[in-house]
Amino acid sequence: MAQKDSIPPSVSVNPALLNIFNSKIPKEYTIADITVNGIKSFDKNLIISISGLQIGDKVQIPGTDAFSKAITKLWNQNLISDVQIYLTKLVGNDLSIEIDIVERPRLSAFKFVGVSKGEASDLKSKVNLEKDRVITENMKLNAVDAIRKFFVDKGYGNIDIRVKDDSDKSSSNAELLTFYISKGNKVKVNSINFSGNYNINGLKLKKQMKGTKEMSKITLFPDRFVNPFGDSAKQTITLKQYLHDMDFLYPSKTKEALDPYFRFKLFSSSKFSQSKYDEDRDKVLDYYNSQGYRDAVVADTASSQNAKGNLDLFIKMNEGGKYYFGNITWKGNTKYPDSLLTQFLGIRKGDIYNADLFNKRLGKELSAEGGDISSLYMDDGYLFFHLDPVETAVYNDTIDFEIRMQEGPQATIGKVDISGNDKTKDYVIRRELRTIPGEKFSRSDIIRTQRELSQLGFFNPEKINPNIVPNADNGTVDINWQVEEKSSDQLELSAGWGGGIGLTGTLGVTFNNFSINNIFQKSTWDPLPSGDGQKLSARVQSNGKAFRSYNFSFTEPWLGGKKRNTFTVSIFSTRYSNATSTTGVYCQSCADSSYIRTAGASVALGKQLKWPDDYFSLVYSLGFEQYKLQNYPNIFKDITTGTSTNVSLKITLARNATQGNPIFPTGGSNFFLSGQFTLPYSLLGITNTSDNQYKLPEFHKWRFNGEYYIPIGKAQGAEKTQQFILKVAAKYGFIGRYNNQLQISPFERFQLGDAGLSNSFALLGYDIISQRGYPVYSSSDPKINPENITPSQFFTIFNKYTVELRYPFSTNPSSTIYGLAFFEAANGWYQFKDYNPFQLRRSVGLGMRFFLPMFGLLGFDYGIGLDRIEPGVGLSSAAKFTFMLGQEPE
Repeated sequence: MAQKDSIPPSVSVNPALLNIFNSKIPKEYTIADITVNGIKSFDKNLIISISGLQIGDKVQIPGTDAFSKAITKLWNQNLISDVQIYLTKLVGNDLSIEIDIVERPRLSAFKFVGVSKGEASDLKSKVNLEKDRVITENMKLNAVDAIRKFFVDKGYGNIDIRVKDDSDKSSSNAELLTFYISKGNKVKVNSINFSGNYNINGLKLKKQMKGTKEMSKITLFPDRFVNPFGDSAKQTITLKQYLHDMDFLYPSKTKEALDPYFRFKLFSSSKFSQSKYDEDRDKVLDYYNSQGYRDAVVADTASSQNAKGNLDLFIKMNEGGKYYFGNITWKGNTKYPDSLLTQFLGIRKGDIYNADLFNKRLGKELSAEGGDISSLYMDDGYLFFHLDPVETAVYNDTIDFEIRMQEGPQATIGKVDISGNDKTKDYVIRRELRTIPGEKFSRSDIIRTQRELSQLGFFNPEKINPNIVPNADNGTVDINWQVEEKSSDQLELSAGWGGGIGLTGTLGVTFNNFSINNIFQKSTWDPLPSGDGQKLSARVQSNGKAFRSYNFSFTEPWLGGKKRNTFTVSIFSTRYSNATSTTGVYCQSCADSSYIRTAGASVALGKQLKWPDDYFSLVYSLGFEQYKLQNYPNIFKDITTGTSTNVSLKITLARNATQGNPIFPTGGSNFFLSGQFTLPYSLLGITNTSDNQYKLPEFHKWRFNGEYYIPIGKAQGAEKTQQFILKVAAKYGFIGRYNNQLQISPFERFQLGDAGLSNSFALLGYDIISQRGYPVYSSSDPKINPENITPSQFFTIFNKYTVELRYPFSTNPSSTIYGLAFFEAANGWYQFKDYNPFQLRRSVGLGMRFFLPMFGLLGFDYGIGLDRIEPGVGLSSAAKFTFMLGQEPE
């Protein structure tokens, strides 16, 4: 910044100008003219406006600070790198001035050197650099800090960043910034060492540090250990004696004593992140508080790098004393007595003090599970309920509490509005609502309504929001349900061409929010009429001239519009022909042509039950299927030509109480028990045992499915669904006969093994039970697992058990992605006398699931059949890769 009030070297010295500075008496001058030099991209008037100087301003020289203020204002804008103000002309009292500036260069482009393309792409959004912005030192420092933080969070601790600015010759006053980045090696955590933790094992404290993990380590035990009782450090003892003495001295640290020699972490990263380390220290304190040590603090921390550059972390604890709950009294409660509230709280005098548990039982932090004091009141309309736990006494290691309550009046629901439903009609949403105007407010009704709207599949589950507006003046509450529509329709499309076969392919569409009422109104077609919550599905499949299949179904979820009575009608037709002449040419009219045709229809009516609770439903389904064979020997024993008609009634009792996204449930359960029956034709005299039993097959069939979803661990981050989910499932099936003189029906049996995709051309009606890691099998012996063999018959009894550990990578409705690890055990039998629930085929493996609204659910699994492993061959013969499409197989 040049000296102010100076005369530019290019101007010839005017004695009058010199006298301005030589005068001892301040004199007032008028700014008559202002010029600006050095402008490249800015407007002259902008620079003058920022300076605050104007033509006509009065200044006193010497003595004025107007020029120094102008320089400061221009400098503070960070638009220029230098500024000078000159006096150029004086006529009488009229003074001309000149502002000379040097503009800062602008950013033309920037790049990163020393990082991968993916890292460079991620850095662009972190450094907050934009083209044509003025380059300042602060901008470069902020960019360097952002780069450093980015790599520190990835575990790099020794980062060197150098910034180089080069002139861009293609543009005036522009520069190219290049960030040269040397990441170095990732810094990992070699060890975490606690001290001062006399009452809690260090291994338990390490488990709380989810984001800071030690490196896996396996070290041979030394032959001798330092004797903890010895007077000399050189006195050593054996491992057995060492562990015995450690257990005597420090009972809680026996396992911790072995940690330096054996440490193995599966699927855990040992990279060091300062931010996660800070969070983990808070989690350690939270754990101490949950164990009653509410005064625990981290007294000191330290770290050191070993020879490999990895960190040894040292955390010194000051545990303080252990506290217990004392007397808990209630004040202000009129609705419920003290004894009931105390029982509902579930905390007794003498229990270990746990502030988190205490607040959770009180309902200070509302959760979907309920079961707390606040939920007890709010489920009964007490929206304005408030409680405040107050410590009334702390003596020795005991804390007394008084819970002061303000119950307030019961709130009544006022207006209920809906917003955000651009496609789905209001009445489709309103019939799912349990928040009815005029009824008492209930928190559980709010949660249940969120679940019901989510189960529709029309809306983003994470965006279903009840905007609750209490009106304390009149004791009412208005609710505005806000939803966000998502795509729920699905498309299945594949095509091909085969020589001699012709066109092959599949075309299937499913509209999950269809409107049959608007089917004749062209203005509602987009591409089909929608918004009434009905489901329409159509599918056509062809394998050239040899095979074709048509399927159609329609579901009305609220038949009549007043109750949740579902009505479904479906029809299908399938034909498979093996009509080839002796020369190999397709010939449908040949005398020896063979085919099988299946056709059928079903009608189902379901209703929601009120008892035992309204999660139960009862569904009645009447099905008709007909099979026609001509010269087809591969279906029924000793019969190649004929017709079989299967008419059955199926009754299903189900209870679906899953929570969260239907694609990725985060809790709850799902059960169903079904029975399927034909008439006992032989017992009624309609048929006899000498007749063709396939003409009118008779059977009774039973199925049970049970699934539990259990969240494991606490959710991390903003998304509450980002946690492990344990799925536990059990499935059973049995098909029997009415007449012991007849064989069990070949229809409706159970196929076990493989991915659970449709059977060959979907010709026969049987349940497909998947088992990852195994091919389709027909033997009950777990050691018999032939590959690529089509079973000649299927099982009449099966059971299957599944345990899956799931983790969501994305719960976005437009792309739900989760991984899983599984254990499965299943088997099938032909006769009840051979049934052995412990004789099972076992498998383990990993899988991925991808849900895309347009295509449905895609799945990939890699399973290892534990009973297929052959000695000396390894896992290669027992491993199997499977693929699934559409929906989760049974």
